[in-house]
Amino acid sequence: MKKRTYRRKPVNEFEPSRIQPETFGSRLVFAIDIAKVDMVAAIADGHGQVLDTVDWKAPSQNATVIDLLRRLRDRGFTVEAVMEASGTYGDVLRQMLEDNGFPVFRVSGKKTYDARELYDGVPSMHDAKAAAILARLHAEGLSAQIQAEPEDKRSLRAAIAIADLHQRRYLELVHKLESWLARYWPELPDLLALTSASLMALLARIGGPADVAAAPDEARRLLNGISHRLLEDETVEAVVVSATTSLGVRPLPLEREALMAIAAEAHRSLRAFKEAKLTVERLSADTPARALAPVVGSTTAAVIFTEVGDPNAFRSVAGFVKAMGLNLREKSSGKTKGQLKLTKRGPARVRQYLWLAVHRWVQRDPIARAWYQSKKARDGGRASRAVVAMMRKLAKALFHVGRGAEFDSTKLFDIKRLGFA
Repeated sequence: MKKRTYRRKPVNEFEPSRIQPETFGSRLVFAIDIAKVDMVAAIADGHGQVLDTVDWKAPSQNATVIDLLRRLRDRGFTVEAVMEASGTYGDVLRQMLEDNGFPVFRVSGKKTYDARELYDGVPSMHDAKAAAILARLHAEGLSAQIQAEPEDKRSLRAAIAIADLHQRRYLELVHKLESWLARYWPELPDLLALTSASLMALLARIGGPADVAAAPDEARRLLNGISHRLLEDETVEAVVVSATTSLGVRPLPLEREALMAIAAEAHRSLRAFKEAKLTVERLSADTPARALAPVVGSTTAAVIFTEVGDPNAFRSVAGFVKAMGLNLREKSSGKTKGQLKLTKRGPARVRQYLWLAVHRWVQRDPIARAWYQSKKARDGGRASRAVVAMMRKLAKALFHVGRGAEFDSTKLFDIKRLGFA
């Protein structure tokens, strides 16, 4: 690259008239290094050679950038914008560019990082250099045009975010409730699950053990009503008896109030989480996620669809697995043999949900459970390695399920070796 390639100027000081189509060709690349506030862009010709570099403050000066690009277009240039995937910081500018008729392309951040020494021989990286590299990579055809995300996919992603919010809050309060009960009513978690609505409602509406002991009939009606009479009579009676015999610390008035408030908030978060989950299920029923739901559940299927995409959009199972960050990498040299590890270059949330899906799969499927136990034994009892291997198998199966195949565990494992006929 030429000397002073990375020298930049404020966007309002750039004069479009200094660039002539007769000299530089009719195609210009506007390569943007996205930031929260301090944006930098390289203005390059169709070959990726930087003509000038400008900077501005987002979003207050975004309109000035759009005006500059319009003036360049009026001079006969075809302007193409290119940026990295940058979370949400670039979305406002991207929408403004598209609304004004400028196509927007995206370059993988990995490509930009790998090319940091390619064009100038210096292994450094800064905003202006990143913009220059983006321009070169785009000119060489290493970008893809950004397509508008469908509204149903955006809505589903928002619904998942709401469900995650309520679930995190609910689990946080359950853990807090566990510690409070260990002091004031240690016997109760042995009778009712900490995560049950019955336990939370009992504490929230009646109070601690002394309150339940003082109103046993009210406690019985409440437990039967909340559980829709699914709790056995013996369990309900055991809770009432436990309230009268509890060895827990007698709470002060404010401690009792705090216990009731924590339980009430946990119960509210649980109800909100269940409602949000129903919304996710309803929205995902109209998307390709519905094909995956019978295997991994509606929420996990929705997360895979929103974060990775429709399996039908991938040309191979390897590409689908790679998009999840479940492909393997190896670092070996000479006689040194490195271990195979996950690249983890896909969305972490997908791997988190698949991790949980594998545990559910192992519990309900005897073939999967047998292979998991065998793999765990081969790895010296390291359960995490067995789970990761199961995640890879499940991801490959989901690729075929999403394309219309039936899920069949017998096709994923050697059932004869596992002892299944």
